[in-house]
Amino acid sequence: MSTQSQRRLGASGLLLLAVAFIAAVIASNQLFKGVRIDLTENNLYTLSDGTRRILQSIDEPINLYLYYSDQATEGAPSLRDYANRVREMLEEFATGSRGKLRLSVIDPLPFSEEEDRAAQFGLQGVQFGVTPDPVYLGLAGTNSIGDEEIIPFFPPDREAFLEYDLAKLVSTLANPERKVIGLVSGVSMAGRFDPQSQRMQPSWVVYQQAQQLFEIRNLGTSFEVVPDEVGVLWIVQPKNLSNATQYAIDQFVMHGGKALIFVDPVAAIDAASAEGMPQGMSPIGQASDLPLLFDGWGMEFSTTEVVADAQLALAINTGFSNRPARHYGYLGIGADHMNSSDVVTAELGTINTAMAGRLKLADDSNATFEPLLTSSPASRTMPAERFSFLPDPSSLQDGFVPGGEPLVVAARISGILPSAFPDGAPAVSIEAEDDSDAAPAEFLSASSEPANLIVVTDVDLLSDAMWVQVQSFFGQQIANSFASNGAFVINALESLTGSTDLIAVRSRGSFARPFTKVDELRANAEARFRETEQRLQQELAETERRLGELQSSREDTGSLLLTTEQQAEIDRFVDQRASIRKELRAVQRGLDEDIENLGTWLKIINIGLVPLLLTLAVLFVLWRRRQREPA
Repeated sequence: MSTQSQRRLGASGLLLLAVAFIAAVIASNQLFKGVRIDLTENNLYTLSDGTRRILQSIDEPINLYLYYSDQATEGAPSLRDYANRVREMLEEFATGSRGKLRLSVIDPLPFSEEEDRAAQFGLQGVQFGVTPDPVYLGLAGTNSIGDEEIIPFFPPDREAFLEYDLAKLVSTLANPERKVIGLVSGVSMAGRFDPQSQRMQPSWVVYQQAQQLFEIRNLGTSFEVVPDEVGVLWIVQPKNLSNATQYAIDQFVMHGGKALIFVDPVAAIDAASAEGMPQGMSPIGQASDLPLLFDGWGMEFSTTEVVADAQLALAINTGFSNRPARHYGYLGIGADHMNSSDVVTAELGTINTAMAGRLKLADDSNATFEPLLTSSPASRTMPAERFSFLPDPSSLQDGFVPGGEPLVVAARISGILPSAFPDGAPAVSIEAEDDSDAAPAEFLSASSEPANLIVVTDVDLLSDAMWVQVQSFFGQQIANSFASNGAFVINALESLTGSTDLIAVRSRGSFARPFTKVDELRANAEARFRETEQRLQQELAETERRLGELQSSREDTGSLLLTTEQQAEIDRFVDQRASIRKELRAVQRGLDEDIENLGTWLKIINIGLVPLLLTLAVLFVLWRRRQREPA
């Protein structure tokens, strides 16, 4: 074969290769439309199994409207990046819903009908300083029966909960009938009037979160029958409940009802006398218990013992000094002391407790006892009275000898339970506080199906001070959690109601990923900024000193006119200031250019490197074949 023929063959091969490559791209776009491969570490762009189950359970179409001020955020790159993240996540939701989710992305320009519609939904436009116009980044959803759910604004600092927030909104629209939770509470979780400040205290954040997912029905603390629509009882700080009320709870459990119970040997949150007292000083007598029920169901809990732990102790501010002190009764229970196999506590962070009690299973009980939260082996029980009006938490360390084994702070109790009232209903009845006309159910001496109870020996972990900070973000109240107390409670309620899909979504970690090269470029630029700013301040101070000297040396101190020398000095300073500002802008442009160039090279590598390597490999194979052919 002649050299000219070989060249023609090579050119033809390259042409065929190019045509085949283009045809393959077109075919893949058509054949594999909607198919995506997540190659990120930890599968950041892959929906969790819980989200997929929620999307697959959608029966009727749901419309989602993402209102995003695209034009107004041109000067806010960080917000634009997060907006892209929100949009990409919503697109993944739409893809996984099999056409049931219909996504529309809308740019609500100022004074437009779209902006009016966003306001009608209740979305919030915020001022970011980059534009005088409000910036929208919120989501509204509607279902076929006219229900509406919104996320007023996506704050970037809540990115770790993005998938959960979206899944919760979709789940609410797909299942508009919320499960009913019966609340039996001895503390004012729903807010109360504070006589000292003469203001209404807001409801606890955990109560607000529960309201978003469930219908909370307040049953009071004195009732004879649990309404039929109640599926789970949420019992918090029960104090001196009558036998008739405990009998109603008992029979609710015997007939298959679920319960989440919070008791406490020393509940600092529960006391009017404790208002305004420093953290760590708890009043006497603020204990809670269900003695008849716990004894009948085969559980042991004492209101006279508090779990103290030298290893898990938290440092708290006692109010007597600026120096925090480790309090053996305030515990930070981490993942090492949680049940990783239970859906309620799997993959949670730290849960903070305050003067929790100890829970045990009675020796003669046949129930299944699964610990959820435990102390460390460096713990023991201490008398509850030692934690009341405690001025110095360090005094708890005196003579402290660990017991050498973990103690159970929260547990799940399941199995067939005997009734706490083997002889039937108590003789003394009470008048119900509610207006329910429900008739008492048939008496059962044992549970008709395996019971499902979660018992927690600390009420204080529900209070805001133990796990969350509430801040205002452009007029919107944002709850930023520093512990997993709220997730633990919501997980427990969802587990007991049977809605476990959202649990896996909530347990996903943060999506934040470090870009070390970008961070390095930014750090170098910031260092240059700092040097320039310091030089500016020094020159400014020197100029002011010089002007002061000129002012004091003027012959005519009463004149308001500047001398030629003074004017020249001022002009020089103005020129220097303009020059430095120019330098600052140049440094900023250099930073942007460095990052942009880095991004360009990353795109070239990610998009072009693989096809290039593939082409070179094919050419190498063709070249090797030609080398092997006889001349």
